[in-house]
Amino acid sequence: MQTKQQQMFPDEPENMNEPANNAISPAEQWDQDSVRRSLDELFNFARKYRSKETYYELIRFVARFRFYAPFNAMLVHMQMPGATYVAPRYRWVRDYQRRIRPGARPLVILQPMGPVMFVFDVSDTEPEDGAPELPREVTNPFEVRRGRIRGEHGQTIENAKRDGVYVGERDAGSQSAGLVRTAKSGRVVEFPIKEIPKPEFLIVPLRYELLLNAKHSGEAKYATLVHELAHLYCGHLGTPNSRWWPDRLSLSNREEEFEAESICYLVCDRLGIDNPSDAYLSNYVRGSGDDEIPAISLECVMKASGLIEQMGRGRLKPRKEKEH
Repeated sequence: MQTKQQQMFPDEPENMNEPANNAISPAEQWDQDSVRRSLDELFNFARKYRSKETYYELIRFVARFRFYAPFNAMLVHMQMPGATYVAPRYRWVRDYQRRIRPGARPLVILQPMGPVMFVFDVSDTEPEDGAPELPREVTNPFEVRRGRIRGEHGQTIENAKRDGVYVGERDAGSQSAGLVRTAKSGRVVEFPIKEIPKPEFLIVPLRYELLLNAKHSGEAKYATLVHELAHLYCGHLGTPNSRWWPDRLSLSNREEEFEAESICYLVCDRLGIDNPSDAYLSNYVRGSGDDEIPAISLECVMKASGLIEQMGRGRLKPRKEKEH
């Protein structure tokens, strides 16, 4: 059984949607139901992030918490806002020669083949005799990085093809970034499945067109690509299959843009890339007016961020068309 949170944009969506071969025991069923109830309680608790200040604090935390997926970083912040570096018990022992302090509180996060795993913050550990000094990734995980886009842009474009997305460029003015729209039917795209021993492609019906400004830098193009894919995977254009991403056509433009800007900020900042969403969110927080953010889906923001981030890292598996 999958939790509600795992069903949308899981790390391995094709594998995790397959039924289990064996029935689970009553004890395992109880554990999984308990996990689902706990996650539901966390999302009810997440209402505290409706204020501008608390939401911006969360987004900045997730952006710096790069060693776990955005959704799991959010879960850590909900349970322990002051966390700096978390790992399961066995990793603290194996990699850092540290033990968990008595009475330490475990934090629950999701794992790909789930349902959950328990992790501990570095503040709840202590060194064993002869333990080495902690590496920089542990002592200063929120260090600001500045980098350049590498292969993430091209890899993301290739993976977008599995959803029937064609990404092209056009000459436009400096103030025009990009757009995503529903495509006319009758055309197809080729999604690359593998290269060895010979290239193979899957023919996918063209569903969406995404256009970028040809005059922009590589980093600006990537930020635009992320922003427009955020609209798609948050369901702002509907969905061809509700198991792939939700249908949320009823949102206002303000809600849609706030979700897309949040996702662009998260994905780009976790790569160390400057992007205009940083200024958008910080100015929004400092601006006058309502103290609350729009009525967005925090779950969609984190799940879509994780999916787009994953699309830039390597080839994903084809979608399963018959899963509805």
